[in-house]
Amino acid sequence: MRRLSRKKALNLVKELDAFPKVPESYVETTASGGTVSLIAFSVMALLTTLEFFVYRDTWMKYEYEVDKDFSSKLRINIDITVAMKCQHVGADILDLAETMITSNGLQYEPVIFDLSPQQRLWHRTLLLIQNRLREEHALQEVLYKTVLKGGPTALPPREDASLEPLNASGSHHCITAYNFSHRIDHLSFGEEIPGIINPLDGTEKITNNNNQMFQYFITVVPTRLHTYKISADTHQFAVTERERVINHAAGSHGVSGIFVKYDTSSLMVTVREQHMPLWQFLVRLCGIIGGIFSTTGMLHGFVGFCFDVVCCRFKLGAYRPREVSPARCV
Repeated sequence: MRRLSRKKALNLVKELDAFPKVPESYVETTASGGTVSLIAFSVMALLTTLEFFVYRDTWMKYEYEVDKDFSSKLRINIDITVAMKCQHVGADILDLAETMITSNGLQYEPVIFDLSPQQRLWHRTLLLIQNRLREEHALQEVLYKTVLKGGPTALPPREDASLEPLNASGSHHCITAYNFSHRIDHLSFGEEIPGIINPLDGTEKITNNNNQMFQYFITVVPTRLHTYKISADTHQFAVTERERVINHAAGSHGVSGIFVKYDTSSLMVTVREQHMPLWQFLVRLCGIIGGIFSTTGMLHGFVGFCFDVVCCRFKLGAYRPREVSPARCV
């Protein structure tokens, strides 16, 4: 009884077979079919390789939400070179009410303002990257995913600071009584991340007027960065530059100096690096292989049908009428 039940179960499973097998004696191979098979396998191998590279690649996903942090301190990292002696340079941070927040954390290093050939080459490279970033915004994702080793700037008296005022609007200004030519080697907010190039990095302003005012209006956006290499809380910012000569006789009033005015945005951006799941890669791979098989099979059948129609219409090939020789009797 058990054997009978097993046979019935096997017969039932055989009847449910959706992939019936064709005996090999019924299959006929042709040169055209072999050619189509080679083309199909080549296309499948090419698309599978390309799909594997897509699977290995990652992309950045941007999410936006309201920034609910009102009590944390905003860290300011600034490295600026001014073309004058250190004892003539003074810098501090003011809030919107023109109240001094802090002037601690500033370090002054005497250096040479003119760059060496190696430093000038690095500076030109940095400016070239900045121009490409303005044109190709997708390059910023490359910088997010790649940690670059920054070369030495050794750029020049120089003001180097890392300050932490409250997370609010304010103004950082550097006032001197002489030449205001300067070079911003680095300016960032929040945690410093190797490889991130900020909009003002490498900015150089040269002037021969002692009454020149340079202004940088900055909007700071809190940013949380999560990649497969690092996770950090940093800040992006957009900047608008303005410069003018202070001439009270001509109606251009103000105070000469270098002013960096910043304001924090109410939105926070979360940047996450994402990767294609393995199951999605396998599904796409099955779709590629199955689609190529089906498409090449249909194209091969359609081309064969058209070829048979043309040969039948014009009596070519296998459809050519055969000449019947008269029978001879002996």
